[in-house]
Amino acid sequence: MFIASTGAFIIGDYNEAVAVMLFYQVGELFQTYAVGKSRKSIADLMKIKPEKATVLRNGIETIIEPEMVTVGNILIVKNGEKIPVDGVLIDDYGCFDTSALTGESMPVNCLNGDCVLSGSINVGSVVKIKCEKEYYDSTVSKILDLVESVSGKKAKAENFISKFARFYTPIIVCSALLLFLIPTVITGLWKVWLIRACTFLVVSCPCALVISVPLGFFGGIGGASKLGILVKGGNYLELFNNAKTIVFDKTGTLTKGNFEVVEIVSIISKQDFIDLVVTCEQGSNHPIAKCISPLGNPLYGYKITEVFGKGIIAKNDQDVIICGSYDFMKDNLVNCEKITSDYTTIYVSHNGVFIGYILLGDVIKYEVQNVICELKKCGIKTVMFTGDNKQTALRVAKQVGVDECFYELLPLDKVNKIEELLLTKKNKEKIVFVGDGINDAPVIMRADIGVSMGGIGSDSAIEASDVVLMYDDLTALLKAKKIAKKTVSIVKQNIVFALFVKISVLVLSAFGLTGMWAAVFADVGVAVLAILNSMRTMNIK
Repeated sequence: MFIASTGAFIIGDYNEAVAVMLFYQVGELFQTYAVGKSRKSIADLMKIKPEKATVLRNGIETIIEPEMVTVGNILIVKNGEKIPVDGVLIDDYGCFDTSALTGESMPVNCLNGDCVLSGSINVGSVVKIKCEKEYYDSTVSKILDLVESVSGKKAKAENFISKFARFYTPIIVCSALLLFLIPTVITGLWKVWLIRACTFLVVSCPCALVISVPLGFFGGIGGASKLGILVKGGNYLELFNNAKTIVFDKTGTLTKGNFEVVEIVSIISKQDFIDLVVTCEQGSNHPIAKCISPLGNPLYGYKITEVFGKGIIAKNDQDVIICGSYDFMKDNLVNCEKITSDYTTIYVSHNGVFIGYILLGDVIKYEVQNVICELKKCGIKTVMFTGDNKQTALRVAKQVGVDECFYELLPLDKVNKIEELLLTKKNKEKIVFVGDGINDAPVIMRADIGVSMGGIGSDSAIEASDVVLMYDDLTALLKAKKIAKKTVSIVKQNIVFALFVKISVLVLSAFGLTGMWAAVFADVGVAVLAILNSMRTMNIK
């Protein structure tokens, strides 16, 4: 750009020299804006990091920093608090929300001697945990380290201009120099050949490419944003166009992420049945209770007894209502048949008689099956990652129709699986990961393109991602794929058109067959046409 501007000054075409520099700066502005600001550090956004640890020392509860906990310390974890370090439960039982780590929406019940992971939230009564690892070796610390380290492993898509300039610039400069020196030595007409060489340089000014390429991607980003798709850089549109494998997180991405009643089967009226169940569940903070309680009206005057991990008994002078597992029914001498289902089953008895059951499950989003089907038609392989157990994972995988399913995965396991997929892909093929939770942040960063769900997604997942679906609708993936394909196509049109015109005029100007008017058209004219073509990317639907 500097040489072309200098050449224009030498031949006295100051307007062209100024235009060259101005176009260059405008192009740089578009390029900077399209790529966007650098990604913020997300370590401080990781909500799984515990802020404190309560240690029992000489019978006294002492609050310290998690980093100060040592192996063998006895930790006191109250309801709603995070477990600061990995350890072993030393109370009879405990209930923990591990969704931040595994995505599993169902709380995990643990018994004495079971391992519990840092970052899990206690959703039961106060428990005691014996520390097995220091903070820096615990699960939560490893996840934080993982988020910060994997970002450096992702190869950035090189801008076309940078690749092209490696060859284009040296060739053009050397050609212009030879065009001036060789004929001048032979003919001695140095002014004639200096003008031709400078015209040659003006024609070669890559304004059309400098502006139209980033503007094309910028237009694609703008068009995507109108549809609720936030793309954090033009290079990610180019990568998305080459996506051949899309990996989905399950909970909150393919499913709604909370329990819903799938089916109610009873031998009495449905409303009476629900009221009896709500009577048992009233006052409980368990997610199952929160799901069922709004459906009916509780009967009062009952004494409620909760048997941890099994069920609930509601009694008064006349009635006994029992809700819980199949084993809980057997323990209370209720005769019933075991229901075979992939959903969570709540059995219900009234005065010793089995009266029905409720099936609960994490419901699949309505659009998912169609999205998976359309992606397959495009030749894209679909994969599901989840921290759920095998039975639940395979049921969901079968319902939505993904090609592969991996289950019982912790954040580190998900990253390892993505690493395996990255090793087996072909050179130009790209892998997309779609997730929403804190536990998805590391794998979102490691994939070629990380996609997060903007409405329900955690802050860390959104910060880590390259593309954000603002409306939590997976049909936006199909739109993003279409926008990426069309944008790349328009950018390639600009490149081919600009190069064809420039090469043609370069050859003609070298032989003195064209003047400055053709050089101006090959520079400014082509740039304007390329810009107009690039603006089409802003209205892709």
